[in-house]
Amino acid sequence: MTGDSRKFWPPREKPRGKPSDKNGDKGPFRPCDHPGCPEHGEYRAPKSRDHLSDYYWFCLGHVRAYNQSWDYYAGLASEDIERMLRFDTTWQRPTWPLGRMTGGRWQFDGEKVKDSFGVFDEEMWQKPKERKAPPSPEEQAMMLMELTQPLSLDQLRTRYKELCKLHHPDANNGDKDAEERFKLIGQAYQTLMSSLAASDQPFR
Repeated sequence: MTGDSRKFWPPREKPRGKPSDKNGDKGPFRPCDHPGCPEHGEYRAPKSRDHLSDYYWFCLGHVRAYNQSWDYYAGLASEDIERMLRFDTTWQRPTWPLGRMTGGRWQFDGEKVKDSFGVFDEEMWQKPKERKAPPSPEEQAMMLMELTQPLSLDQLRTRYKELCKLHHPDANNGDKDAEERFKLIGQAYQTLMSSLAASDQPFR
C-alpha cells in the first residue's frame, strides 16, 4: 500500500431504521461486535487499513479500547510510512514546482508577470555555490611567499633569501609593516621546510 492508494476517512453513515425520539429510543438494536458484549453498538471503527468503509460497531467502552490499539501504519516499511506522510502534507494531491507544470492550457510564463521582487529571476532558483575549503597552512605559506607548485628545497631557500633582503627592518628604516611582514615570511618558511622535510618528494 502506498500514499497514492490511501483514502480520506469516509463520511459517517446514518443507521437505518426508526429514528431516535426524545424519550431516548436509540432506534433498531445493533449489538456490540465485541464477543459476548450485550451493549448497544453505537460507535463504528474501521475493520482494516485496506477496508476503511467496512466497520465494526462497538459500545463506548469497547470502541475506546479498539481505538487505543489501532495502528494505521502497522506492517508498513519505514519508506512507505514516510512517503504516505509526505503525501498527506499536500492533502493527497500531486504537486510540482511553480511554473513547471507540463501540459494543459494554463502553463505559467514568468516573463509575462510583473515581478517587482525578482521572485522569478533565474538567480533566485540557482543552486548556491559550493563553499571551498579554507587553504591549508602550506597553501597559505606558498601564497605569502608567492611560490608555485611543485616546490623544491632550493626554490624555497632562494625565495626566502630574496624576501628577507626585501623586507628586513634594517632595509626599511625600521618600518613596522615591513617588520611584521618579515616575521610572517619567517613563519611561512618554517612551515614549508617542515612540509618538505616530512616528504621525500617536493611539496605539491
